[in-house]
Amino acid sequence: MIVGGTAIAGSSKKARKRYLRMVQSVQLTSSAPNFTRVDNPSIGFSEEDAQRLHHPYDDALVVSIQAGDYNMHRVLVDNGSSTDIIYYSAFQQMGISRERLVPTNAPLVGFGGTRVYPLGVVTLSVTMGDYPHQITKDVIFLVVDCSLAYNAILGIPTLNAWKAVTLTYHLMIKFPTEYGVGELRENQIAVRECYVAMMEMDDHLQMMNIEEQRTVVELVENLEEVPLDDSRLERTMRIGTLASQSAQQALVTFLKENKDVFSWSHKDMLGIDPSIIVHRLNVSPSFSPIRQKKRVFTPERDQAIAQEVQKLQEADFIREVYYPDWLANVVMVKKANE
Repeated sequence: MIVGGTAIAGSSKKARKRYLRMVQSVQLTSSAPNFTRVDNPSIGFSEEDAQRLHHPYDDALVVSIQAGDYNMHRVLVDNGSSTDIIYYSAFQQMGISRERLVPTNAPLVGFGGTRVYPLGVVTLSVTMGDYPHQITKDVIFLVVDCSLAYNAILGIPTLNAWKAVTLTYHLMIKFPTEYGVGELRENQIAVRECYVAMMEMDDHLQMMNIEEQRTVVELVENLEEVPLDDSRLERTMRIGTLASQSAQQALVTFLKENKDVFSWSHKDMLGIDPSIIVHRLNVSPSFSPIRQKKRVFTPERDQAIAQEVQKLQEADFIREVYYPDWLANVVMVKKANE
């Protein structure tokens, strides 16, 4: 089961609470908001639908769809997923630019409680079924960087939007179309291939893609601190001590001759070209900008903030703006050196 993402409940705590209140209201009053009802053909399954399958089986429902201009195989149909997912490896093979990804801060919570943060959201046109009994609609996928045998997951949002009915015994999906009931059967060979691939996959690789592993590394050699500017003794560099004395001396001489390439303070990095590095805020465009109420800091913190802001202004890293669209308070973080 996969919980979270961009489901109707929303990604913010306030939106989730609002959705819960709406559900409770419907349960208590037995009434829901009116919406246009469309007559659809009745959908049913028969024993004939279960033919051409290898029995007995406990296979997952894996199908092929057309996503954009590509025929995508190994798509898992998951009635327990609250979102639609496409894995980053498939996203790359489709040649989609990362600029199409819309940032999102909605984490996914799966088996074992592990949190996975998507790379972003992308909307793709998906076609399912055979002509003329087929359906084409835009699907909002969360792009997730994990190592799995599947290329994508179709979850509850798409199944509900398409009014699709899944049946694991028949290993197929049926859905209403303008020309009757469409159907999509699974490929049992692809399911078995996915199963074998998952069993042979390195567990450590999967965990590395889901959650960052912290490794404590010991130093292989002691470091010696040497001054590079005799007039400014605080400008130092640390070098290894395993090299020979002549190699160490040659390295120190080289560093002193090129000491002007090092940045010792903000003032030494005036005017960084945006083509080298740019910092952008990972803010979802679906959220309205909010001005935070100004916090009151202690005199010690106020002084530290003023000094840091002054350094950044003198180096042209930041500039003062008026009437901002949004405003956030300064966050103080104590470093290891106090």
